[in-house]
Amino acid sequence: MAALPARGQQYSAPAGTAGAPPPQPVLAVPPPPPPVNAPPPLVPPPAPPPTFTSGLQLIAYPYLWLPHLNMAITTPLQRAPQVNISAGAGEIYSDLRPAPFMGAAELRYGPVGFLADALHVPLEVPITTRNIFYSGGNSAVVLSVVTGDLIYRVLDQPNQTIDAGLGFRVWGASADTTLNGRLLPTTTVDRFGAWTDPLIAARYHRDFGNGFGLTAYGDVGGFGIAAHTDWEIIGTLDYALKPWLDLSVGYRSLNVSYSASEKPVGYNVRFKGPLLGATMRF
Repeated sequence: MAALPARGQQYSAPAGTAGAPPPQPVLAVPPPPPPVNAPPPLVPPPAPPPTFTSGLQLIAYPYLWLPHLNMAITTPLQRAPQVNISAGAGEIYSDLRPAPFMGAAELRYGPVGFLADALHVPLEVPITTRNIFYSGGNSAVVLSVVTGDLIYRVLDQPNQTIDAGLGFRVWGASADTTLNGRLLPTTTVDRFGAWTDPLIAARYHRDFGNGFGLTAYGDVGGFGIAAHTDWEIIGTLDYALKPWLDLSVGYRSLNVSYSASEKPVGYNVRFKGPLLGATMRF
């Protein structure tokens, strides 16, 4: 009896793959889970408090001011109750008497500083009249102005600073005025006044980079205690030539209105003009 064929059919492997196992599936590896006690992300530390220059520091501010002067002097003369004086910078410096002075300095310890400015201008200037009762004249004027401010640095950042404080300004003004006669005879009037005004002051400095910066100073005072009004503004563009030396160019305006009630003495003074200066740190 013939043998029966096997019930399981045999299949042959494709050519070239005989005996090769089937490819394994590629499984994606999931990312590891975050640690249970992971630390919080790092936060940058807060900015450190301002650090002021330690020790005693002296700063000198020599400058050359080229102002225009407008000045009105109250006199007891009925025909000329007020003498007006006007002079430009060229006239002022050509008519200067010996020993003029102008300059400023600051003494600083940490955030506290004392800022002082002195101006002494002796000059002779012509007087313009209406040529009716008097035919012009001249006046020998001496102005001495001393300003002192006790300031505190309320803001100290790498690129800007703000100082604020209280101060005073002492004025001394004298005028030996001669009016040339026309309808009235030649008249000479001497007037002197001295007073001290309280001040509120502030200063701001901003660094722009590449050595350039801006400084602004202002004060206001008088308040009727001595002068009716007394104020000043200064603005300069600065350039750091060396770490200890800055050069500046800017504008300054100094103004006061004063009158004494017990005697006919009064001054209205307006100084304004360009300013050239330097800052020297020691």
